[in-house]
Amino acid sequence: MSDQALITDYNYDEFTPAKVFHKLNFENSPKLGEKLPNFPLWHLDGSETSLEEIWQQHSLTIIEFGSFT
Repeated sequence: MSDQALITDYNYDEFTPAKVFHKLNFENSPKLGEKLPNFPLWHLDGSETSLEEIWQQHSLTIIEFGSFT
């Protein structure tokens, strides 16, 4: 999918199940109590970190992917 197609798909004009739910993949999400795999993350200043590095500093961590508003 091209960058423009991704942007167009992401910026839907209304929040309806038909336009949003196909993007969600809850079936393949880790189950409650399962450890997530390590993956790269970025601070707001653009510097790179990882999930593992954040967990070493904070045992309770919330990661938000995208926006549902």
